[in-house]
Amino acid sequence: MTATPANPVLRVAPARPAEAAAYFRASLAFHTDVSDVAAALAAGGDPGFVLVDIRSTESWDQGHIPGAVHLPTALIAEQAGRLLDRDVPVVTYCWGPGCNGATRAALALAELGYQVKEMLGGFEYWVREGFTHETWEGAARRAADPLTVPVDAADCGC
Repeated sequence: MTATPANPVLRVAPARPAEAAAYFRASLAFHTDVSDVAAALAAGGDPGFVLVDIRSTESWDQGHIPGAVHLPTALIAEQAGRLLDRDVPVVTYCWGPGCNGATRAALALAELGYQVKEMLGGFEYWVREGFTHETWEGAARRAADPLTVPVDAADCGC
């Protein structure tokens, strides 16, 4: 397909299928999402990864994902070797899609030799999709935001 200057979507022609497949395969090697992480954790047993909240202690206390390890980005170089196993993939998360903290933490961990993925959506979408989270007061759960998950189905079909 050639570019179509009048159409903003096709102003730049789409990639060839093989190029697109390589790009999207690579993207999935670097990212996961809230629903996939929740499903892996809910399946019970060892999910095959460790989930790492890279936010500050104040943010962690405000709310975090059950089972996550708290490792603020600023402490990665100092504490990762004590808290994380280099043989277990790491999934990082921060506040939400408006924050690149999980990306910076993933970079720092990769530079230390860890296999790492970033959880798209962060803590914000964990809560918005209706999953249980923990605060300094205990477990909490909000109703799912209908803009993030189907109201009458267990799975969006993605």
